[in-house]
Amino acid sequence: QVHLVESGGGLVQAGGSLTLSCIASGRAFNVFAMGWFRQAPGKAREFVALISRTGDSTVYADSVKGRFTINRDNAKNTVYLRMTTLKPEDTAVYYCAADRTYASRNQNAYDFWGQGTQVTVSS
Repeated sequence: QVHLVESGGGLVQAGGSLTLSCIASGRAFNVFAMGWFRQAPGKAREFVALISRTGDSTVYADSVKGRFTINRDNAKNTVYLRMTTLKPEDTAVYYCAADRTYASRNQNAYDFWGQGTQVTVSS
């Protein structure tokens, strides 16, 4: 089992940048694929990005491709989401998730979830 805690959310102006962090407990972080999801008010939670166990493979939602970058530092048990050129439509609660089997766009595939961090982008 792994415990996930997100941080780094906040208020940022459109066009700005923000980096989210997700810290996992335990020493088994490197066996998990990791994903970022987000949920805006009145909308379902949606896929944002994922990264493989070793960090050699990443996938992004079309809405964030070219603007967001996911990476991980297994020595620090941390996965990051660097967000640039932020838009008001990026406003959401951002969640990190861990998958012990394989990375997926489908949130139902993930085994563990953080509690989320709020990102608000003002226009």
